[in-house]
Amino acid sequence: MGGSTDTGGNQYLRFHLAGESYAFDVLKAREVLFLVKITPLPSSLDFLAGVINLRGSVIPIVDLRKKFNLAVTPDSADTAIIIVDVSIGGEAAVMGALVDGVKGVIRCDPSQLEPPPRFGMKVKTGMVKAIAKYDDQFVVILDADQVFSEKELWLARDGVEDGRLVGDEA
Repeated sequence: MGGSTDTGGNQYLRFHLAGESYAFDVLKAREVLFLVKITPLPSSLDFLAGVINLRGSVIPIVDLRKKFNLAVTPDSADTAIIIVDVSIGGEAAVMGALVDGVKGVIRCDPSQLEPPPRFGMKVKTGMVKAIAKYDDQFVVILDADQVFSEKELWLARDGVEDGRLVGDEA
């Protein structure tokens, strides 16, 4: 055996937002919850849906539809929260992503993955790891650490003024 642990492809948790397919690396996804009560928090950015209590821990929830400026549809029986482990500023954190529905785990061989286009996407290209060709459709593979980056969390916490973070004097 060579030192490789490649099992023939990468696995991703696929979900839908506004009728399109997206995915997180399955190793980042801790669990999937049915929609539970989200306690709203005051925030200048509307993509921060609020927080939930998950077994005694307060977990911030980001509405990915709003964050990516996608059409927001009413919550349904399929609406779910994906709990993800991320690295924010070098520290481990747990966040929640509100999505229209979880479709399951997919496996993609490297030959099915293409780099994201440099422009023309609704999602910032730094948040996209790859575009997967899966079952005759495209799946946008997101970088969970970038989707929930420290800069984005500061924006959600402090708000934005004239394109700068509030309190950022630089």
